[in-house]
Amino acid sequence: MNPAISGLYAVTPDLADTAVLLAKTQAALAGGARLLQYRNKTADENLRREQAAALRKLCRRYGALLIINDHVDLAHEIDADGVHVGADDAGVAAARTGLGHGKIIGATCYKDLQRARVAVAHGADYVAFGSFFASSVKPGAARAPLALLQQARREVTVPVVAIGGITLDNAATLIDAGAHAVAVISALFAVPDVEAAARKFCQLLSSFT
Repeated sequence: MNPAISGLYAVTPDLADTAVLLAKTQAALAGGARLLQYRNKTADENLRREQAAALRKLCRRYGALLIINDHVDLAHEIDADGVHVGADDAGVAAARTGLGHGKIIGATCYKDLQRARVAVAHGADYVAFGSFFASSVKPGAARAPLALLQQARREVTVPVVAIGGITLDNAATLIDAGAHAVAVISALFAVPDVEAAARKFCQLLSSFT
């Protein structure tokens, strides 16, 4: 079990302005976030490389882990701490081959426990389920039941991450139901005071560890 996959899992929003992205991310890290996923579905290759490299330096400064969404080659190029893959991305086994051992591989499993079992069998270090609540990032995402977290906690040997519409008001429910970590985008990065939001999430979630 990887203890680094716990509590607040900050996931970056789609931002073309690298300076704004770095400012918001630095605020989240200053507020206590120590696990960050770089996710930008709208950036081109050059912008992704620029932003990922800058985030890598920032995370190093704060002692935080950086996970790259989707792009195994980019994660390898900038020496990120790992990669997160989904149904349409390179598989877990391919990600492990590309990054080698010692890097973190995460897998989106939606509401499918069997997908999680397969991911773990192929070397995933954590599995993510969701969406548990209505999400502005993925409004059409299928909803996952809370009971899935309890079942996954019993049946898989890696940390369980909850995703989708997570806020300060519902995060504790997910941890209480079995999640080791909660992945947050809008409730962290789309608020006026990102640092304060991160601090509140960290304080809330620390009470469960």
